Amino acid sequence: MMPAASNKYRPYPALRLAQRRWPDAVTTKPPIWCSVDLRDGNQALIDPMGPERKMQLWQILVGMGFKEIEVGFPAASQTDFDFIRQLIEGGHIPDDVTIQVLVQSREELIRRTFEALAGARRAIVHMYNSTSEAQRRIVFGIDRQGCIDLALGGVRLVRELSAARPEGEVTFQYSPESFTGTEPDFAVQIVEAVAAEWSATPERRMICNLPATCHALTESVGTLPSGAFECGNDFQRTRWGGPCPPIGRH
Repeated sequence: MMPAASNKYRPYPALRLAQRRWPDAVTTKPPIWCSVDLRDGNQALIDPMGPERKMQLWQILVGMGFKEIEVGFPAASQTDFDFIRQLIEGGHIPDDVTIQVLVQSREELIRRTFEALAGARRAIVHMYNSTSEAQRRIVFGIDRQGCIDLALGGVRLVRELSAARPEGEVTFQYSPESFTGTEPDFAVQIVEAVAAEWSATPERRMICNLPATCHALTESVGTLPSGAFECGNDFQRTRWGGPCPPIGRH
């Protein structure tokens, strides 16, 4: 038995950002709110919602004024797939509302996701893959380049399938899953690679989502890794040359 379990923990790696400006920034306009209650909220329930309850919540969210709503993980759930088809085929999506779907960077899942989106006027495809050091080493047995290659393969397929959709626009969103367990320099590297593969610009929108996934640090340093993506750093200069990409925390 370990006599003092608290002694086994190591501090979060120090991150020095000399030009960090985020803490002094003031919000001057409302952010873009995306509700994830139908997907992330639903998976937290002991008894997940069925189609009727999902539709009731959808109508509530639309009535509240949400313009971006995550509606499910269609490649992982037949219920989610059927619900998305119900929304599209039943004409339940207002013209000013964009649905969002979640998918891992895996070919068969991405293809299934686009099957669910057939006929949608606009959609956000939120793709992710695990990037933390522990998951790369223990779960996937890949190095940094292998992790990047996995992400880029998914981006290429999303781009290909998006171009084949004459009926609507696709916005791409990428998450380096377990962002706070990922080395900050590698997090920037893989997001830069994904943005380059997507050919992201201020006009060709890409959303960068930075998920904590598993909290491994205190709130006092929780925003530091995100600071690596601040305007003015290499990510801003080399990929955008203008306003920063939309960045979301989860």
